[in-house]
Amino acid sequence: MAVSLGLEDVFIKYTGLTFIDGNAGVLRYRGYDINDLVQNTGFEEVCYLMTNGELPNSQQLAEFKKSVKEHYKLPDHVMELISDLPREADTLTMMETAFASLSSGDYQWNKENDRKQVPKILGENLGIISNIYRHKMGMGLQNPDPKYDYAEAFLRNCFGNADEKKISAMNAALVIYVDHEVPASTTAALVASSTLSDMYSCITAATAALKGPLHGGAAEAAYKQLLDIGNVDNVENWFKTNILDGKRRLMGFGHRVYRTYDPRMKIFKKLATTLEQTDEQKKLFEIAVKLEELGVKEFGGKGIYPNTDYYSGIVFNEIGFPIYMFTTLFGFSRVLGWLSHITEYVEEEERLIRPRAVYTGPDKRDFVKMQDRK
Repeated sequence: MAVSLGLEDVFIKYTGLTFIDGNAGVLRYRGYDINDLVQNTGFEEVCYLMTNGELPNSQQLAEFKKSVKEHYKLPDHVMELISDLPREADTLTMMETAFASLSSGDYQWNKENDRKQVPKILGENLGIISNIYRHKMGMGLQNPDPKYDYAEAFLRNCFGNADEKKISAMNAALVIYVDHEVPASTTAALVASSTLSDMYSCITAATAALKGPLHGGAAEAAYKQLLDIGNVDNVENWFKTNILDGKRRLMGFGHRVYRTYDPRMKIFKKLATTLEQTDEQKKLFEIAVKLEELGVKEFGGKGIYPNTDYYSGIVFNEIGFPIYMFTTLFGFSRVLGWLSHITEYVEEEERLIRPRAVYTGPDKRDFVKMQDRK
């Protein structure tokens, strides 16, 4: 009996959320190309689109934004919990802990309730992630200002202010990372939701999966790789020594689905050039471009190209975030994708996810008492 390790090419649900053509490098949310959405929408519009299936009109968008902003303020116990966590703790662990603390055992799934929960959780999500950053930086915790839209409110709560270019880049990053079908974290959320567990517990399960280095952490690894190279003049020698001769993995390259350029990577690469760069950031970008050229030349024929995480760390750092926040910023955006998938699954095709395993152990054996064992 054949087993598909890693559930590769196993379809576990029908979805109207995200379309991927890995050979052509196409990504669409609800039928809209990722490039069009990044260029023409705010994150809240995409939230409404993913939740309701259509882009909102002005009144619908205003009402949705209002619902989200009403929940920027976190419950006192969540603020106290974050502030009590060790500052040296991993930021995804903090995120996981905060969402688990919001879990409610009396949640009942139904379409009306689900639609109300999504903007509530998105608002709380902003409060959680921005205050995790504040806690890590040794700043006092504070609730985001509801007079600002999502990306701006987030950056202002993290840094105190934000210019238009950084707000635009943060908005784009949020849209880019919203969803990508059913990777490991989304699958974990779906498994939890199939038991009819509450939304917060599903997000907690997804975040636990995201913590693993084979899923989350790619942006951090790709960025650290650039730091390791150090200078654009070192790229060719580093590539030969570490990748060609040393057989190390080129971080930020390759994807389970894409066999060409990841369209999200192209957007992040362009974003990196629109933000003001320090001399160090300019150097890292030049290293990344040169390394990309060598990587594509060597591996492109095998369908291995840069993925979305290759340049995203550069963008996050240019916005102002340290390396330890990169994967949590991925999760900050992906909460919307997790919510969209679990509501779609429970509302349209709910069935307990219970796969099987192929037994490879011994045949029936007679029990041997302790005194008779060798």
